[in-house]
Amino acid sequence: MCPMEKALRIVIATRNKNKLAELKRILADVPVRLEGLDEHPGCPEVEETGETFVENACLKASQVAKCAGLHAIADDSGLEVDALGGAPGVFSARYAGPGANDRKNMEKLLHELEGVPAGKRTARFRAVIALAAPDGHIIETFQGRAEGTIGFRPEGENGFGYDPLFYPLGHESTFAQMGPARKDAMSHRGEALRLLKQFLMSKIPSLLKL
Repeated sequence: MCPMEKALRIVIATRNKNKLAELKRILADVPVRLEGLDEHPGCPEVEETGETFVENACLKASQVAKCAGLHAIADDSGLEVDALGGAPGVFSARYAGPGANDRKNMEKLLHELEGVPAGKRTARFRAVIALAAPDGHIIETFQGRAEGTIGFRPEGENGFGYDPLFYPLGHESTFAQMGPARKDAMSHRGEALRLLKQFLMSKIPSLLKL
């Protein structure tokens, strides 16, 4: 690990404490200094106006990078439920409308799935992470997905978002019933972050002039 003062500084374009903790945990052994938006109060919360996860991730990473004058990473992720035609999709975080929170979003999802049997509740989480240069141009994007099914009631106290409802394929526990390491090993964001990690590890040495 390089001394902190020599590490590449990367801003994580989120103020979501759960998401920030997850990203920092998975990237913990990468020789970079990860900073949240709270360390850059002048940078705004970027509105997600894109129609796809890729567009939103790139939009956030680019704007935050230019604002902070540093490299930035941003993710956009969400849940796609087959019985709902792919909803909530890019609207996952605000599915229940203005003022939506995890509980309200899950309540709406369960309401929309009333009467749908277990065999028809297939779904997947998708995540896209974008890496932007200080001038705002996108260097690369990384994608991950996790297939599974939606339960009939929330189970578990860990995680966030729709984790208490999501059973990854082949498992009888929701993401919210799993510990962080177990979830990271199979989650959509974990997969995308591992790809980002591989990319950074191959590029950082030259950037740090080791």
